[in-house]
Amino acid sequence: MARSSSGFVAGLTAAAVAAVGFLAYQASAHAPDSLGKPQVKTSPKATASKKPPVAEKDPAVLPGGSGTGERVVYSVGDDRVWLVGADNKVQRTFKVTPGTVDPLPGTYAVTSRNPARPGSDGVQVEHIVLFTTQHGVVFGFSAAVDGSTAAPDASKKLGGIRESRADGAAMWEFATPQQKVVVVR
Repeated sequence: MARSSSGFVAGLTAAAVAAVGFLAYQASAHAPDSLGKPQVKTSPKATASKKPPVAEKDPAVLPGGSGTGERVVYSVGDDRVWLVGADNKVQRTFKVTPGTVDPLPGTYAVTSRNPARPGSDGVQVEHIVLFTTQHGVVFGFSAAVDGSTAAPDASKKLGGIRESRADGAAMWEFATPQQKVVVVR
């Protein structure tokens, strides 16, 4: 009996394989030509509404928490300086190139000035206005004599804040010894 049941099972298996083969042939004969080829789907063009342009900050507007009265305001977040008169009106504002280390927010005073010398990065600078030293890093404003405002060497701890030569001259005239310097984020 074992022999006849095994023959029966073999016959059923052969019939099943033949049926599957026949159905596969039928399916391939009626399949669209594109079947089996990579499909390139095109998505509809995005029609999302555009976001309104972000209004840029008015550079003449002083940052909050920058104090009152005659002062230099330096924003480490905006890399911008404001020279503010005793009437709390901005006399001049300009972009700067910060050093590799930022001074902590707070109120300082101009501690010293130097008309010209090499900066801590070796670049010849002029109109140097220093206002604090923190953790061995001296912070101050200066202008490169060659007019460059390139980013400083990131491998060094540098507190020099570079201005254009024209802005450096304006800072020099404005920020005399003991002039208040307010650093904000």
